[in-house]
Amino acid sequence: MSGVEIKTINPAEDGMRLDRWFKEHYPALGHGALQKLLRTGQVRIDGSRAKAGDRVSAGQSVRVPPLPDHAPSRPKPRVSDNDAKWLQSLIIHRDEDVLALNKPTGLAVQGGTKTERHLDGMLDALILDAAERPRLVHRLDRDTSGVLLLARNRQAAMTLAQSFKSREALKVYWAIVRGVPKPWAGTINLPLKKVGHAGDQRVAPAERGDEAGQHAVTDYMVLAHAGKRAAFVALSPRTGRTHQLRAHMAALGHPIIGDRKYGGEEALLGDEIDPMLHLHARGLAMEHPRKGRLRIIAQPSDHFRRSMSYLGFTEPKDDPFAPFAEI
Repeated sequence: MSGVEIKTINPAEDGMRLDRWFKEHYPALGHGALQKLLRTGQVRIDGSRAKAGDRVSAGQSVRVPPLPDHAPSRPKPRVSDNDAKWLQSLIIHRDEDVLALNKPTGLAVQGGTKTERHLDGMLDALILDAAERPRLVHRLDRDTSGVLLLARNRQAAMTLAQSFKSREALKVYWAIVRGVPKPWAGTINLPLKKVGHAGDQRVAPAERGDEAGQHAVTDYMVLAHAGKRAAFVALSPRTGRTHQLRAHMAALGHPIIGDRKYGGEEALLGDEIDPMLHLHARGLAMEHPRKGRLRIIAQPSDHFRRSMSYLGFTEPKDDPFAPFAEI
C-alpha cells in the first residue's frame, strides 16, 4: 500500500471532474474502488469530503489515501534526447517564472484516448535551470499552432491561471476562413454546449434557455480577403470555451480552412491549399507574475504561411493586439 498523498490541481486541470482526474493520475484504480474511497470520506478536496462529479479548480489540494499496490500513479514517460532538443527549440520566451512555446500543429497538449505522445508527458525536458517541473496554464487544440504558456513554479502557475480565469488575458488568433464574413468586424455572442460522446465530442450552438449552453463571445476582424473565396481573419476570444473559435466561425457560415470537424467539406479550399487546420495563436498579452506586462508573439506555421502566400495575403505590420486592445 502506498501512503497518503496531497496532490495540487494544476491549471490545465481546472474544471475537470474528480473521477476523470483520478483516471488520468491513477489509471489502475477502478471506478468501484474510487467510489468506496469517496463514500468513506478518504478522498478530500481542500479538506472537505468529495464526490465523483465534483469539479476541481487550479490550486486546490486533493487528499489521495493509501491505494493498493496495483493502482500506482501513472509512470512518467522518459523523454528522448531528440524530443528534448526539439521541445527546447520551440521556446520563444523564457524567464524565471514563465516559458512560452510556439506549439506546432499536431502536438497534443495533454493525453487522451489513443494519445500517448503529448506535451504534458514531456515537460521534464523543459525544467532547464528551474527547481520545478513546468506547469501548463492553458491549452490549445492539437491542430492549433502558436503561443502556449507554461509556469515554471507553483506561485506563477496560480497567478497566470487566475488571469486566464478572470479573462484578463488578451488572446489574438489568426485564421484563414472560407468566404468573407460580413460585416468585416464584429462580435459573435453565441452560447455553446457540448454534444456527442467521449472520443467524438464537440460543441454546438445552444438554443436560448438551454441550461447546457455556456456563455461564449468572440471578437473578429477581417484583415484581408481573396475575392469571395477566403479571408484572413483576426480573432480574439473573450471567453475560453472548448473549440470556441472553430464553432463560432462555422456558425457564422465561414468555417476555418482545414476544420472538417465543424465545417465538413466546406472547410476545404481545393488541392492547392493544405487541408490542415488554419488556426494560429498569434499573440498573448497579460500581467506577468512579477514583472509588469507580458506580451508574446508567435510566428505562423509553415502550412499557414504557404496558404497565405498562395492566396495573396501578407502579414499585417500593425501590432496584432491593436484591433482588440480597447474592447
